[in-house]
Formats: sequence, structure tokens, C-alpha cells
Amino acid sequence: MMMSESSGRRGVAWAIIGGLVLIAGIVAIVVSAILAQPDPTPTSEPPSSSTPMPTESSEPAGTFVDPSAADRGWTPEPITTDADTYAAAALAAASTFDTTLSTREEWLGYLDSWFTPDTRYTSEADQLSAMEDSQVELRTGVVLPQEEWDSLAGEDGRVVAAATGEIAYVPVPDDASGDMSIGTSDVTLTFTRSDGSGGETSYDEQVRVSVQVLCGAASVPTANSDQQAGDCKLVRYFTEPLEP
Repeated sequence: MMMSESSGRRGVAWAIIGGLVLIAGIVAIVVSAILAQPDPTPTSEPPSSSTPMPTESSEPAGTFVDPSAADRGWTPEPITTDADTYAAAALAAASTFDTTLSTREEWLGYLDSWFTPDTRYTSEADQLSAMEDSQVELRTGVVLPQEEWDSLAGEDGRVVAAATGEIAYVPVPDDASGDMSIGTSDVTLTFTRSDGSGGETSYDEQVRVSVQVLCGAASVPTANSDQQAGDCKLVRYFTEPLEP
């Protein structure tokens, strides 16, 4: 009876030991499997709602003969076949400048590049002569005189002009091509001057100006630019407005 009880105890002990060994083996297998798993690949988190996202402008950039003209305080000449667009820019260009960024002669030399010969004249010599006359007329009867430029320059002045009314057109006499037009509009000139104490003062003046433009195959583009024959060019500024 005692031997039977002793054998029973040994059987139970061995069963317990076997169970523990089996459990230890299972735990070892599970741990090994976990350790053998590859590291998870890092994923980029979506940007925070507070992080600004880049956006593309839906507004196309304008096309100009020389966009850097704006850095000199001048109106850039547009490349366009639209008379309204070009005339508005030409009206502004005749009174837009910055005395701290250029001289008067530099500005006028830039405006000379807008001109194209008047095709109503039959010979090339006459066309060029008429264009030179128009450039002289610009200097002597349209733009700010030298004395007023100098006065404005003494106060680090600048002027920004803009056509502020509808452009009214009148036909160009003897223009068989029909490609030329004379546009007249109100123009607002905003003068800005140093006030002598580190600040500035500004005021507006209103003028009415007429300009003649050519938007046709005979226009001569500015050299070394993206302008092409047929794009609008300047023929003449008038000293007095021409009304319909």
C-alpha cells in the first residue's frame, strides 16, 4: 500500500515537471517568433492642418517685352494684339517713373523702344522721320518737363499713372490698313514725395491723354524680344486729347 502511494506521488511529480517543460517550450517558441518579425516600415504622417500647403496661382503671369522695367519704376510694355490692353499701358507709361531709380533720359530712352513707324507714309525715310518727330513731341509736350522732374527728384519723388476711364477711340485719318487707332482716356497720376522727416506724402492729379497705336502686320517689334510683327506698338502721343 505504501509503495503504491509512493509511486503515485512520483507519477504526479513527473507529470507536473513535464507540463512545465512543455509550457517553457511553448513560451520559447512564441518569444522567438516575436523577435524574428521585421521592424515595421515607418510611414510618413499626414501634414498637420496647421502646416501651410503650397498652392499654385490660377492667375497667369503677364507677358511683357521687358518685365524688369518695373524694377526701374517704369510701366512694362505688354506683348499683345489687343488695342485696349496696349493703349491702357501706353497711357500709363507716359507718366510712370521713379526719380530714385532712373534719370529722365533713361526713362525716355525706354519709352522710345515702344515706338513703331507710322505706316501711312510710303517711304521708309518718311516713316522714320515721322517716328522721330513723335518722340520729340513726347519729350517736349507730353511728359513731365525737366525742371519739374528735377524738383520731384529733390524730394525722392515718383509717379504712378493708370488709365481710370473707358478708352474712347477715333479713326486715324488716311489709314488704309485699318490697323491703327487713337484712344483717349482719363489718367490718374499719383505723386509721392518725401516729406523731409522720414515719411512720404501722396496726392493725385487727373489728366486726359490720347495715344495712337498700331496693332497689325506692319508693326516693328522691339529687337531681341519676344514681340512679333502684328503685336501692338506705339505710334504717337498727342499733346491734347482727341475726342470722338
